[in-house]
Amino acid sequence: MSVPRNGHTATLLHDGRVLVVGGEDPFTGNLTSAELYDPKTGTFAPTGSMVHGRQNQTATLLPDGRVLLAGGEIGSGSSVGSAELYDPKTGGFSPTGNLTAPRSGQTATLLPDGRVLLTGGAGITGESVRTAELYDPKTGEFTATGSMSVDRAGQTATLLADGMVLISGGGSDTGATDAAELFNPKTGSFRSAGLMASPRVSQTATLLEDGHVLIAGGEDRSGNGLDTAELYQP
Repeated sequence: MSVPRNGHTATLLHDGRVLVVGGEDPFTGNLTSAELYDPKTGTFAPTGSMVHGRQNQTATLLPDGRVLLAGGEIGSGSSVGSAELYDPKTGGFSPTGNLTAPRSGQTATLLPDGRVLLTGGAGITGESVRTAELYDPKTGEFTATGSMSVDRAGQTATLLADGMVLISGGGSDTGATDAAELFNPKTGSFRSAGLMASPRVSQTATLLEDGHVLIAGGEDRSGNGLDTAELYQP
């Protein structure tokens, strides 16, 4: 890449290239720069720069090919509420609506109707939050939706075959949680999906071909790494 970066995002575009955005350079701080990886040539090339430097943001490919960059942290470590769109046709970034609340390290899930669900993450002072919101690319606006049952950062969000979103694990000041819940985009509300076999944070969650979700690894309430895995059966 053109610069060292961590806490950045990488998004597969419709044309097969990968958009790498933002993050932190250990020498210069938060980055506004972005670049494109072309698998045909195996090379990176610069593209437009973000309006605001950020790290630990989310990047979501929208149905029209644009990429939504939302939230993240600025140099002081404070979460931000700004968002912007990358257009691969022009190679440029432009501001879009502001989040209803600053957040970083949240999840962002593209729903079947084209909206994007953002859940949890760290708030402006670093505390984990339970709020959620929806981005509508048709209006360019964020609106609040139902809140989760517990504060979460480092959780996973998995779109299920029926359009529901499974939110699993994550942590707060009290440590990792074993609580899971489902978001219903038709009602804008969350309901319990039971308890995981183990509390875990920073795990992975993968939708399998049979509709089950494989949840693996992460850390327990004491911060120890986990070698266990479990299956969620819708």
